[in-house]
Amino acid sequence: MAHRIITQVVITGTRVLGRAFAEAYKQASASQQYARQSAKGGSGASNNFASSGLTLDEACKILNVKPPQGGQTDMENVMERFKSLFDKNDPAKGGSFYLQSKVLRARERIELEVREAKEAAETEAELKEGWRPKVWKDR
Repeated sequence: MAHRIITQVVITGTRVLGRAFAEAYKQASASQQYARQSAKGGSGASNNFASSGLTLDEACKILNVKPPQGGQTDMENVMERFKSLFDKNDPAKGGSFYLQSKVLRARERIELEVREAKEAAETEAELKEGWRPKVWKDR
């Protein structure tokens, strides 16, 4: 009688583990395929949700600032709004850590957009005037 119970426990345990491993394999395979498709999509698709899934429009709405036009924005205004909202949502003052982190991610997203536009403009300007290496000459 005891051997039947032990056998049933072993068989049931094997089935449960087998199903768990099969499900984990399916999820890993799906994750790998998703990563492969994201890599093929290029930087355009991943750039939209660069900072923790925030789009540029969402970041601007959170901080209540205008979206950067041509990569140019008033960063002083962005930093002023960021500091104000970040301090208001301080958990020590009864604020929300979640809202505080959203404000931080919004600022990072706007900074990323401005930085990328600036780098693109610098690259474009360098291409127009040609590459000139910086050479240090003896003085």
